[in-house]
Amino acid sequence: MPTVTLSNEQVVELVKQLPAQQQVEVFRLLLLQQWGTWASLSQYGASKARLAADERGHNWDAMTEEERELFIDSVVHED
Repeated sequence: MPTVTLSNEQVVELVKQLPAQQQVEVFRLLLLQQWGTWASLSQYGASKARLAADERGHNWDAMTEEERELFIDSVVHED
């Protein structure tokens, strides 16, 4: 069977031409391929956020989502 070589842009354009349901299938396939990496990075980030909060006298798990966002903003902009 012959092999066709396409650029990334060509592949994206081909996917855009697919019906919506097939685009969803492509998205699902790509998402599942990266899920392990994303999950690992997410767990790593959460553990580092807990550690940073603990070091500054806060309990990450007891904080509301708004408190977490404010905390992260304050840590990012620390001098």
